[in-house]
Parts: sequence; structure tokens; C-alpha cells
Amino acid sequence: MPLLALLHIACLASVAALLVGAGAQDLRSMQIANGFSLAIAGLFIVWAATGLAGGQMSLGDLALSLGCGVAVFGVGAAAFAIGALGGGDVKLLAAVSLFAGPERLPDFLIVTAVAGGLLGLAILAGAPIGRPAMAGAGPLRARLRGGLPYGPAIAVGGLWLAASLGLG
Repeated sequence: MPLLALLHIACLASVAALLVGAGAQDLRSMQIANGFSLAIAGLFIVWAATGLAGGQMSLGDLALSLGCGVAVFGVGAAAFAIGALGGGDVKLLAAVSLFAGPERLPDFLIVTAVAGGLLGLAILAGAPIGRPAMAGAGPLRARLRGGLPYGPAIAVGGLWLAASLGLG
């Protein structure tokens, strides 16, 4: 296997590991460290460079991928402003969106949303997910106010994306 192909796959595997770490951290603390998003964005640079060097990506594709990341960050920042998403969630979504590009972005967002919806339903049903204070304790109203750790949903969407990029 050529060196560029191995580097390409190593980037995707590293992204997958970082996503698992970010999701686990969000479950524990309702926060995602900036290092996860920065590392994923840095891996995108390496991944894109290998794609450009190997002929799998054009400069136009790179520009579109960057545009997707900026667009997702912009929409996420608006969601953060109204309290719908946390800041770490917005940054992680934007970083992973770089890899999606326009072709896979809708699917990535749909997989993420479905995973988030299932996570939310599980929390509402009283599943012991997230911080101990949220874990099924209290009435429905208290669980609705407790917040949703969205990092695991982003991780599921990102893992789907990494797998589809590695197979495609």
C-alpha cells in the first residue's frame, strides 16, 4: 500500500479515536476540550494534503470542504447563541464537517441528528447517561433542563463519516 494511502487511513483512524474521546468526555462532564476539535482540524490538513498529493482531491474540493466547515460553524454559532448547542459541540461539528465536504455533509448531519435524538429519548426515559445528576433522577421537567451531552451523537456521526471515507 502506498505511503500516501497509509497516511490517509491513519488520519481517519486518528479522527475516530479523537471522536470517541470527545464523546466520552462530554458524557462525563458536559464539556468537550478544544484540543479534540483542534486535533481533528489539524488531521484534516494532513488528510487533505495527502488527497491533493495523491490526486483524490482537487483544490476545488478542498475549498468546498473548508466552506462546509465554515457554514456548519456559522449555523452552530447561531445555535449556541440561543442555547441550543454548547460551544464544544459547535467546534467539534465544524471540525468533523471539514472531512464531510458537500457530498457527505447531509448524511453526516442526519446520522448525528438521529443519534442525538436517540440519546435524548434515552435520557428522557431515565437511562443513566451523562452526569450523575442527569441520570434518570427527578421528574421529566428536571431531565429536560439538565441538558443533552451532544458529543456522543457527533462522535457517532463522525465515526460513520470516517468509515465511509475509509471505504470509499
